[in-house]
Amino acid sequence: MMASWTRIEQADAWDACVQALAPAHILQSWCWGVFKSRWGWRAERWALCEGQSLRAAVQILRRPLGRLGCVLYAPKGPLAVDEAAYCAALSWLEQRGRDLRALWVKADGDPNEDGLTLDLQRACLRARGWRYAPVQVQFRNTALSEVQLDDEALLARMKPKWRYNIRLAERRGGLVRVVHPITDSEAHLLYALYAETAQRDNFAIRSQAYYADAWQTMNATALIAERNGEVLAGAVLFRFGDRAWYFYGMSRSEGREHMPNYLIQWRALQWAREQGCVFYDWWGAPEREDDPNDPLSGVWRFKQGFGARWVEGIGAWDYAPYPALYALYVGWMHWRRKKRTAPLPTLG
Repeated sequence: MMASWTRIEQADAWDACVQALAPAHILQSWCWGVFKSRWGWRAERWALCEGQSLRAAVQILRRPLGRLGCVLYAPKGPLAVDEAAYCAALSWLEQRGRDLRALWVKADGDPNEDGLTLDLQRACLRARGWRYAPVQVQFRNTALSEVQLDDEALLARMKPKWRYNIRLAERRGGLVRVVHPITDSEAHLLYALYAETAQRDNFAIRSQAYYADAWQTMNATALIAERNGEVLAGAVLFRFGDRAWYFYGMSRSEGREHMPNYLIQWRALQWAREQGCVFYDWWGAPEREDDPNDPLSGVWRFKQGFGARWVEGIGAWDYAPYPALYALYVGWMHWRRKKRTAPLPTLG
C-alpha cells in the first residue's frame, strides 16, 4: 500500500499524531502553530500514513519575505518512526519549499530514542542536499530529568550543595506559589522579572504582549518564589505529552542569597511529576557537555546539579530550492548583522 500525505485540520487529531511519534515536542503541537500564526507565521500540518499506520508528521510554519517569497520552518520536526519515513518527510518538505517558492526550508528535529539516531538523521539530510544552518533558531542540545521518582530519589540525584540550597531556601521562609492559569496581572509581574533578568544577563527579549500571548495560548503554569510576601523569582512551564518544559526563568537581582531559583526548580520537578510527566526538559544546554568556555556552561552546571543529563540534538538544517538566491540572502544577512542594523525577524 502506498503511503500518502494528508493535511490535518483538527487540533485533537493533530496532537494525537504528534504524541504518537517520539519525541513529541511541544513546538510541533497545534497550540504552538496557533500562537505563531498571530506573530507573522502561518501554520500547516501534514501526516504521512500507510493504510492505518502513521509514518511521519510535520508542522510547517510559513513566513513571507516580500519579493523574496517566503521561508518555511519545521520547529523540532519532522517527526518520523524510522529512517525511511524521515527521508520521506524531508522529501515532502523539499517539495513544499518548491511549491511555495520558499527561499529556504529549515528543520531542527530531535533524536528519536526508538531508533532514529542523530547519525541516521544527519546522513539523510546530507544525502538530500541539506546543510547545517548558519542561523540556528532553537537550542541544539537540551537537558532532561526523569521525574517519575519519589522525593527522596529526586533529591538523591542532586549534588549535595543543591540539596543544601533547597533546604536553606525553605528554612529562610521561601515559598513557591503555583499559578494556573496565568492572569494578566501575573503576566505583567513575570515579564517585569524577565526584563530585569535580561538586562542583568545581557540577552534580548520580545514584547510583553508576545510572552503573555504564548503563556495563555500554551496553557502555561507559572511558579513564583516569594519570601515574606516579596516576589524573588519565577518560572514558566509548558506541558505536552509526557514532558514538561522549562522555557522561561526570571529573578530579581535582590534576594538571590535566599536561593529562590533552587526552590523553584525543586518545586518544578515535583509539579512535572504530579502532572504525570515522565521527563522535565530544561531547554538549553551547551554545544559540548564538558566545555567550560561555552556561554551556557554556567547554566548547564546549575541544571546538572539537579541531576539533569545532557542530551544532544540535531540542530537546524536548511534546504535551499534556489541555491544562488539562498547564498545571496545569507551573505546579505551577515552584512546586516555586521552593520548592526535592525534585527531580522526571528523564528523562535
